[in-house]
Amino acid sequence: MVLIGTVSLGTLIGVSVPQGVGGGPAETSIAPHGPSRSPPPVEADPAAPMAMVGEATSDGAKFTICHVGGGTNCVVDGDTAWIDGEKVRIADIDAPETHPPRCGSEAELGDRATRRLAELMNAGPFELRRSDRDVDFYGRRLRVLVRDGRSLGDQLVGEGLARPWEGRRRPWC
Repeated sequence: MVLIGTVSLGTLIGVSVPQGVGGGPAETSIAPHGPSRSPPPVEADPAAPMAMVGEATSDGAKFTICHVGGGTNCVVDGDTAWIDGEKVRIADIDAPETHPPRCGSEAELGDRATRRLAELMNAGPFELRRSDRDVDFYGRRLRVLVRDGRSLGDQLVGEGLARPWEGRRRPWC
């Protein structure tokens, strides 16, 4: 798997490139604006990780909190983030809403989930894995974030900051 600093739309379509493909060195990496050389075509494997995301982009930026609007690498709320300019919905969880929350307890829990997701995303490389659908109703990419074989969403669930996705949102108030 090629380690990259950010994920581009081309990476999000599910192409996994093994290290050293095409006779290049095993430490080949992809810069934020694309590879320095084009790797040979590789067939997409739906079970394979989609991409490895580094803990920081090549310019040293980390995932910040952006709440609303677009971003490059930032966390919107406990289950949504911008990754290299693409809005990604974490597919395996439902986190409390932060904009707008429906009650004070949802606002507080949603804020904690948002901050914790940013911490987890900044803790080291993670994989983006495709879920059963590519995009949701709002056009967000549906992905599961995985580090060392464990879903970051499952970690939020275990900490009481989210619940497993059950196919629809349920009220938090």
